[in-house]
Amino acid sequence: MTDLTGKTALIVGASRGLGRGIALAFDRAGASVVAVARGQAALDELAAAGTGIQVQAADAAREEAAAELLGRYQPGILVLVAGAVPVGRPLPEHSWETFSVNWDADVKIAFGWLKAALLAPLRPGSRVIVLSSGAAAFGSPASGGYAGAKATQRFIAAYAAEESRRAGLGITVTAVLPTLTPFGDVGQAGVRAYTARTGQSEQEYLAGLGEPLTPEMAGSALVDLVATDPGSVAPGYLLTPAGLRDLPDQRQ
Repeated sequence: MTDLTGKTALIVGASRGLGRGIALAFDRAGASVVAVARGQAALDELAAAGTGIQVQAADAAREEAAAELLGRYQPGILVLVAGAVPVGRPLPEHSWETFSVNWDADVKIAFGWLKAALLAPLRPGSRVIVLSSGAAAFGSPASGGYAGAKATQRFIAAYAAEESRRAGLGITVTAVLPTLTPFGDVGQAGVRAYTARTGQSEQEYLAGLGEPLTPEMAGSALVDLVATDPGSVAPGYLLTPAGLRDLPDQRQ
């Protein structure tokens, strides 16, 4: 098992779904975990499930939050999971307000936290992971602007990695794109949207997906990723129940 003793991991969007599994995995690996989310009650439940998780209630989309929390905790590992639940309906039934929900949350969070990480800057050797979505690679026609927002998160992670290289900061930034999972609010919303679209029951739809990606699988994969030699880390990965798979560099 990977040992992260002595490392501080700040997990943004840690109270539910994959974020919760990631926070618990880093806690089990020995890292000092700081879990950030908006809801105090869910954070308290997470802390009770771990061994030494600190919790911080905050709105990750608030412009000042990133600089404040990075300055306070000085993490060597930053994982960005937070985002909005997409509105599940086909394109003709969207307004711009419902279509753009994830641009105003997911993209804003990735932009703000990566900018703050570069300006602080985080210490050399720090690792940053942006949790995007498999929708960034495959699309998601029942989720409005979700796929485009998650693809933009992937681009922003690549931009941040390039700026770290240009400035000699030694910060490794990569994007991870998990496949659809029924765990967590976003995954459940996706399942509901696609069962409504296909006329299948949830059980039928999930059976067609095969083995689900669990929060525990996601946590284990990310713990292993931050222990990987920085020189061999890919710009992006697809995360499936079978583990991480390299994705081509979008800039090529």
